[in-house]
Amino acid sequence: MAITDESQSLASLFAGRESDILASWISTLNVGEIRMTRQEAESQGRAVLDALAKAVAHGSSSDMRGAEYADVRDVLQVFSRTRALQGFSPTETATFVLSLKRPLFEQVRTRTKPEHAFDLVSSVSELIDRLALFSVETYQKTREELIARQGKEIEELSTPVVKLWDGIVALPLIGTLDSGRTQVVMQNLLETIVQTGAEIAILDITGVPMVDTLTAQHLLKTVSAARLMGADCIISGIRPQIAQTIVQLGVDLNVVSKATLADALALALRRTGRVVTKVKAHSSTASHEQPAETRG
Repeated sequence: MAITDESQSLASLFAGRESDILASWISTLNVGEIRMTRQEAESQGRAVLDALAKAVAHGSSSDMRGAEYADVRDVLQVFSRTRALQGFSPTETATFVLSLKRPLFEQVRTRTKPEHAFDLVSSVSELIDRLALFSVETYQKTREELIARQGKEIEELSTPVVKLWDGIVALPLIGTLDSGRTQVVMQNLLETIVQTGAEIAILDITGVPMVDTLTAQHLLKTVSAARLMGADCIISGIRPQIAQTIVQLGVDLNVVSKATLADALALALRRTGRVVTKVKAHSSTASHEQPAETRG
């Protein structure tokens, strides 16, 4: 790419002056405002200046996407991603880059003829604004990726499949059941059925605030998938208001349902040939009731 007069003027600001610019940059930078130590600011600032000096010496300052700005982008990407992962704000991230304007304006004032100063100041301002915008965009993209990853992890953690007894597993559902979460629920349930050889799976919807047509369809899909893997399903946690809603919607769940998880577990035990009985106290002076015993 041909070197323009604008690039030559910008390059002249950096030529042999990186150390002076860095010292001025750090001295005017409020390290407390951007939550960086002086040593961190000097290290990051030197990396930015070195890459920027090479870029303006070899290409147009108006194209941040050019190959000559690859090192600048790499430095700012690492800086912005690190700040995003460490929980800094976008303002703190952009402020570090924008604070480079003042040292460069000082160079323009002391090393440029007055008739050329305005154009060069405009070029410097536009360049630094683009660098700051690129930093914020990288920061925002990193935060979105982080939030998406955390959301996926929370979904996986919020759909645990619990082994209640030999051949009996339970899946307590909490929160809204949408298409994406249904896929996670179904996958976790089917994998557990295969691993444990479960005959019965209990889907507990006590923690589901509302059941609409879409939610009912998701439940039916999960039940159907479990049946294909050889496990019968029982839905527990059917509250009066949910029962009324299902009836009003005209949805036929076509699956056994119980009001509580305890009722569903008792039914599952009976289906697998087990009986729950109380153990008689060994002494007439026993002050409390002994735990129940399950036989099967």
